[in-house]
Amino acid sequence: MAHILVVDDEANIRMTVRLALQHSGHTVETAADGPEALEKFGLGGGWDLVLLDQRMPGMEGLDVLRQMRGHAPKARIIMATAFGTIDLAVEAMKSGATDFLRKPFTLETLRGAVEAVLEPPVAASPSGITFGSTTINGYRITFQADAGQKMGGGFQQPFTVRDPLGAEQTCRVALPVVFVELVKAHTDREQMPGGDRFWQAICEEWLANYLWQNAAFPEGVLRVEEYTTGLRRFVETSLSAQN
Repeated sequence: MAHILVVDDEANIRMTVRLALQHSGHTVETAADGPEALEKFGLGGGWDLVLLDQRMPGMEGLDVLRQMRGHAPKARIIMATAFGTIDLAVEAMKSGATDFLRKPFTLETLRGAVEAVLEPPVAASPSGITFGSTTINGYRITFQADAGQKMGGGFQQPFTVRDPLGAEQTCRVALPVVFVELVKAHTDREQMPGGDRFWQAICEEWLANYLWQNAAFPEGVLRVEEYTTGLRRFVETSLSAQN
């Protein structure tokens, strides 16, 4: 069983999470804010997992996350927030978070996310896809390499998704031709850097956002019907990284 540090400024949440994880056999300690968490965490030795709230007075979770990862680059940290967006989830993952839970979460989702994170790490996919070795709301996305399909000018990509309870499902994300042409017009490019990998990354971004909003498997093929502000930022960031 694991040694877990729970960091949250709300006493009732600390108690509920501590009792739930102790019931699963884990050893749990708590901290009420960032400075206390950093003091208890130290250099990270002896800790198997940190469950870290984002919005806390004085020191936000992202700042705590970055300092913990600075001391222990391989630390496993689950961020949790009631105020987050998928953009914040991406930022947390870039800073080293292993998962990002949206409050309120059920105890089943919590336990499932913890067990998923405590499993041996999944090797990063050579595809370079954003969420390949992380989870969203306890849902782990696995990229199916070489499975993308061009369909009449559009694109479709399957992913294997496992929920917090261990059930797996193949989830397909489709980019209709009108969406593909809209992205090309917006970026003033006919050919995108990375070829299919570029479209695969958009598919995974859309799937991750769905799992963030719904914490459930999508029903049927998940179609990208709207070029949202979030997707535009994602595309612009992806293109900037290529320059």
